[in-house]
Amino acid sequence: MTTEKKEKELKELKNLFGKYKVICIVDMLKMPTKQMQLIKKSLGGRALVKISKNSLVEIAMKESNKDLVGYLPKQPALVFTDLDPFVFFKEVNGMRFKTYAKEGYIATEDAIVTPGPTELLPGPAISELQKVGIIAGVEGGKIAVKKTSTILKKGQEVTKDVAGVLRKLKMQIAEIKLNVNVIFDGMLYDKGTLELVEVYPQKLKEAFNQALNLSVAINYPTKENVKYLLMKAYQRGKALEKKIGG
Repeated sequence: MTTEKKEKELKELKNLFGKYKVICIVDMLKMPTKQMQLIKKSLGGRALVKISKNSLVEIAMKESNKDLVGYLPKQPALVFTDLDPFVFFKEVNGMRFKTYAKEGYIATEDAIVTPGPTELLPGPAISELQKVGIIAGVEGGKIAVKKTSTILKKGQEVTKDVAGVLRKLKMQIAEIKLNVNVIFDGMLYDKGTLELVEVYPQKLKEAFNQALNLSVAINYPTKENVKYLLMKAYQRGKALEKKIGG
């Protein structure tokens, strides 16, 4: 990159730091280009994704008084937006795309191969399938899977052989999403804090249910539990009636 291009890039970064309220630092390690393009498209005009040299990003941050250099991963991308940090995180965290699993990937789901024809021609591919536990034969000039096989279980690491077979069978089991490190809007939010946007509503729901159950158990009336108390009283009345009648 020439000096002129560096100066232009630095100026653009500084302008972005000044223009947008919210800055998101993303780790681009293992992020395929195709999936990154899909994420950019999904974000539309609500956010701008910027990838630049680390050295230029660091200079732009320092000159823009953004104390975020320590949060930069080895392969960062910056996302600029005016959306609320938690609203933005919830949206991008829900953007998940399938791709082929590479060697070393930890499976998030079982990889199950079902019986049926494939597009594979007879030859070495049969041995490759059999090597990972797939029973296969030839039907109509193509390789066909004869029996349901689980070649990978959730939590297991993908081997080179399994990765090759998954690709040959066009099975995309790896999940790609935007790996957010931190979001800054004057305050700094790490991933643990941001994930509360997913966890907190569930915790509120659990707390409400526990409080409801307790209030019914101790017969403490509220507008939320009155129907349950009436049902409880009715059931006890019927049980008592049955007992007296007997």
